[in-house]
Amino acid sequence: MEPPAPSTIDLHTHTTRSDGVVAPVELVRAAFDSRVRLLALTDHDTLSGYREVAAASAVPPGMTLLPGVEINAIVTRDLGLWEGELHILGFGMDPDDAPFEAILAAQRSRRRERFEKTVARLRDLDLPIDDQLADISGSDDDALGRPTVARALIGAGHATSVEDAFGRLLGWGKPGYVPRTGLGPVEAIDAIRGAGGLAVLAHFGEAPARVGVVRELVDAGLGGLEVYYRSFDAATVFAVGEVAAALGLAPTGGSDYHGDTSTYAEAHASLWVPPQVGEGLAAAGVRGVGVVGSPAQP
Repeated sequence: MEPPAPSTIDLHTHTTRSDGVVAPVELVRAAFDSRVRLLALTDHDTLSGYREVAAASAVPPGMTLLPGVEINAIVTRDLGLWEGELHILGFGMDPDDAPFEAILAAQRSRRRERFEKTVARLRDLDLPIDDQLADISGSDDDALGRPTVARALIGAGHATSVEDAFGRLLGWGKPGYVPRTGLGPVEAIDAIRGAGGLAVLAHFGEAPARVGVVRELVDAGLGGLEVYYRSFDAATVFAVGEVAAALGLAPTGGSDYHGDTSTYAEAHASLWVPPQVGEGLAAAGVRGVGVVGSPAQP
């Protein structure tokens, strides 16, 4: 979908603190240079990127940076979902909330276990990537994921792209696939709300055909739906937006930028999130919206 103007909002991005390739401070600067003025770093299971930017006082004047997170929640019922997951975004959590941090730390521990099992399985398949992972951070604050494995497979000559690595080796049912463990959707929503945040269902293009699933999450406390996802076409944006309106959900949107195939500026060029989305977040009580030039404060 061709954006009508440069988007000033991006509420879905990933950095090197999870499965992105751009460091948090660098991504904030790239977004600002692309005219984004309301940004969320939504690394998987960690707020460390947000904290890193805040500690460096690296939010440019005129930009609002929201505490954000993405939790890949496991659905145990057979709903025909891709890899049996629903992804829950959180915005505006208190970054100093100790119970929430403990929940995220447990999620990261499970991610690390899965990561190590995946590497071991690839080794058994005669596809070793140990040398390519030698510089991977051992920090417990970082959320390791399959895109990092995919990049290592490329570096070792076992794959030609991240898409190729997932398609042949790492995706569901493929030889290197290891099932995820961790929170379910209701638990993820509860954790985000418990820390004062807004829980949002991410990139669920199936929402118009699966309204019942979304309604169940609304009953559990879901407050938003990602409507303006960068890869959605105009028809999908309209249809998902209709679901959000019908269920009283705050619409959000973002690039889901990771950095494997483009610069941030290139990804941003195809992103459109209307300015009214920021107003909707403020109306939903997301802390920090409307306060520019510094990280959002509790």
